[in-house]
Amino acid sequence: MLALQGDTREHVAALREAGAQVSTVRRRSELDTVDGLVIPGGESTAMSHLLRVFDLLDPLRERLAAGLPAYGSCAGMILLATEILDAGEPGREAVPLGGIDMTVRRNAFGRQVDSFEGDIDFEGLDGPAHAVFIRAPWVERVGPEVQVLAQAGEHIVAVRQGAVLATAFHPEMTGDRRVHKLFVDIVAGAV
Repeated sequence: MLALQGDTREHVAALREAGAQVSTVRRRSELDTVDGLVIPGGESTAMSHLLRVFDLLDPLRERLAAGLPAYGSCAGMILLATEILDAGEPGREAVPLGGIDMTVRRNAFGRQVDSFEGDIDFEGLDGPAHAVFIRAPWVERVGPEVQVLAQAGEHIVAVRQGAVLATAFHPEMTGDRRVHKLFVDIVAGAV
């Protein structure tokens, strides 16, 4: 669990309920020991800044390029992209980690007041997932190897490329642990 900023506590609880052993990552030595990594929702520009401060940006990019399974929700989805639209002010912008070949638009659904929730069809889950969207991004472009797992209207809100999974919404804020279980299964299959 990347524990620099964001809703780490909620993800830790969801991962444990889904059967994972969870440790937090704040240092490179901790990053080097994990079999998979969750990048939580939060503020993508703040997380980008902290990745630089803690000297985790390049090591994380390297681990992702080497096949580290990862799951990002909301801000985590933004960071896992290869391209970020509306990334923020120069020098303080969200930086792409390149885990999934996609273009993501930050805060695409609007401001905090525009946050919403609802049920969406999610490929691979037995029934709709309840999705909580908070200042959520959406995916504007996916590469040929990216699998689209869910949409909200015409907007892509869940994707997977190999061992990397991302959602624009926050499944950790619901009692539904199926997305976290999917990630736990991805990690188990990769080790």
